[in-house]
Amino acid sequence: MKAVVYTEYGPPDVLRIAQVEKPAPDENQVLVKVHAASINTGDYFARAGKPFLFRFFTRGFLKTKNTRLGTDVAGRVESVGENVKRFRPGDEVFGCRNGAFAEYVCAREGLLVLKPDNISYEQAAAVPWAALVALQTIRDAGEIQSGQKVLIQGASGGVGTFAVQIAKAFGAEVTAVCSTRNLDMARSIGADHVIDYTREDFTRNPQRYDLILAINGYHSLFAYKRALNPQGIYVCGGGTLGQIIQAMLFKSFVSRKGGKQMRQMGRAKVIQEDLAFLAELLEEGKIVPVIDRSYPLSDIVEAFRYIEENHAQGKVVIQVAQGR
Repeated sequence: MKAVVYTEYGPPDVLRIAQVEKPAPDENQVLVKVHAASINTGDYFARAGKPFLFRFFTRGFLKTKNTRLGTDVAGRVESVGENVKRFRPGDEVFGCRNGAFAEYVCAREGLLVLKPDNISYEQAAAVPWAALVALQTIRDAGEIQSGQKVLIQGASGGVGTFAVQIAKAFGAEVTAVCSTRNLDMARSIGADHVIDYTREDFTRNPQRYDLILAINGYHSLFAYKRALNPQGIYVCGGGTLGQIIQAMLFKSFVSRKGGKQMRQMGRAKVIQEDLAFLAELLEEGKIVPVIDRSYPLSDIVEAFRYIEENHAQGKVVIQVAQGR
């Protein structure tokens, strides 16, 4: 089968399409014919080997030992192992599996759920990892409650577009912070208020928030703290390496018992119940994937080059096989 591989760290050009052995499922796995996959931040960090920390995850300091990329997958079940109970051949599924930029993948059944009929494979492939990060951060680290005022900084990217919609699904009043060109998109996915960060600094406004999720943060912890209500929660979801280190080192110092809390987003986990919850939201139309562009598998280098040179709206999807 065809699969995207790389054997050294570097720019998108290190990626190539190769013929590799088609996987066979063991007794606990599902073989999926991949129709679509999508690119996540971790994919290009792992391929580039930057920041250097990512080399711990690819298990190679000078050369990667993990030669496959891709986490999000959507496709059709081709066969199942004898112990698989949830799926059967022909089922349309989506979920997470390493090496998703390929014509076939094998995955444990706990990493997949049925794809809703009202969305395409491309839409389904845009969901899993980014939406899991958004859901688990907002629900678990952010402890979101209905009626709260929630601000999403970095609302136009993969995680951000889902964060806006998931916060709305939990009954929050949502403010989206993004650039000028993304304001209309943020409104279209349900943001109650939008702030153009090129013209306005929300940390200096009188408005206060119950929850702030900074996916691409660049303010100091004290600035975020100033923008919180007395018992508000700030969650660092990314930004510069300095921002992340600052949150790691000083979040406990800045937080107050019984008062404002400064937290950091933990590593998301692929939990089938959470994937099923996202599938329900998709089926009900409460979240709609935002797809900037789609590329065929053969154009994987161009797809990575585009997403790394541009601030994509939502996700960039890779088409692997034809079909809805």
